[in-house]
Amino acid sequence: MSSSPTPAPAGSRSPWRSLRHRSMRWWSVANFVSNAGTWMQLTVQNLLVLQITGSAAATGLSMSVQAAPALLMSVLGGAAVDRWPRKPTAAVSQALLAVIAFTTATLVALDRLDMTALMVLAAVTGMVATVDNPACALLGNDLVPAEDVPSAIGVGALVFNAGRLTGAALAGVTVGFLGTAAAYFANGFSFLFVTAVIPFLRPAAGAVQQVTGRAARHAKSGMSVREGLAFFARRPRLLALAGVTGISAVFGRNYGLTLAVLVTGPLAGGAGAFGTVSTVLAAGGIIGAVLGARLRRPSVRLVGALAATGALLQVMAGLSPSLAVLLVLVLPMAVVESVSDTAGTAVLQTDPPAHLRGRVLGVWGGIGTVWSLGGPPVLGLLMELAGPRGALVAGGVVIAASMASGHLLHRHRKLATPVALPPKDTVPQPALQTAA
Repeated sequence: MSSSPTPAPAGSRSPWRSLRHRSMRWWSVANFVSNAGTWMQLTVQNLLVLQITGSAAATGLSMSVQAAPALLMSVLGGAAVDRWPRKPTAAVSQALLAVIAFTTATLVALDRLDMTALMVLAAVTGMVATVDNPACALLGNDLVPAEDVPSAIGVGALVFNAGRLTGAALAGVTVGFLGTAAAYFANGFSFLFVTAVIPFLRPAAGAVQQVTGRAARHAKSGMSVREGLAFFARRPRLLALAGVTGISAVFGRNYGLTLAVLVTGPLAGGAGAFGTVSTVLAAGGIIGAVLGARLRRPSVRLVGALAATGALLQVMAGLSPSLAVLLVLVLPMAVVESVSDTAGTAVLQTDPPAHLRGRVLGVWGGIGTVWSLGGPPVLGLLMELAGPRGALVAGGVVIAASMASGHLLHRHRKLATPVALPPKDTVPQPALQTAA
């Protein structure tokens, strides 16, 4: 599968520029198929747990069991991605996920799946995902030149949302005509499709090459999980990105929770009204992914500015007098969040040196799991104390104030740091790294 790109104008900002590389087009198709299969399975999995146990709490427990390995093992998974060749690692992890899906489907078809087996399979899935997630994320970036990485990430976000919508729609049809086991079988075949595509992927000219083989093992013999953690801890840009994303994740973004309570409570809407809000959020996410794909040099400063903008929109949403006003605000909220996600992901995946990117993504996976598990309870407590309007307003104020404080602190440090002048007989060279 050749990766000879279609010529593109120099400095192109087209959101689709990464798709001029043939391997990236194939990778996007494979990801769409895989995402559709995954969301088809996820859509029916909660219903399956309810069918087995009749308990909503058990549904939440199964999700936590699958997420727990990311909290405990994501750094180890990232280290494995750095040490092993990327394509075989991604192919093997996808094949293992296919085996898990087929095993679950067989147990469902034979009516032999109980809660214990389901929990074990969920835990194993989570363990494999600690390697699969960073491997597949970095494999996509490996296919395109550095300037096209934001486009690749934006296209990936579009593929994710398209796969999510398609998978959810197909789940009802599949279960209705073929039964629950068919959704798991379909997901297994989607993983096999990705596994079959990976060997034919070829990086484009100018793409960052992963060092593999004996030289890589010799060069990395002194590198460890600890070095990945140390790099992250010593990198102000990554720490700032973690702070921005963490504050936004805890005090905002959980719109499926806050807006659901606001719409069905103070705004006196029903499930249909919240469905409309959810549709607008999804549309905004797609628009934001397209806009984010146009970025060429995303930065932490941009992510912070977008977080502050989203926070102000969140405050206005909390004060919405009607559902119509809320709908007007929800679209830009979703657009800003999606562009911010694309910019932050691009910084995260391009800032570290190539041989450390897996470990950095592993550290990020562990941090993100803490946010995803801890954010909703904090926000729920805030809503209990201040109501949905108060939670949206207070959360937005906290985010905006944090972003403003961080900007002022960064500016103060920059002004306080003396600038070393180059010798007169030297010519300054342009910086090649991502802007802070």
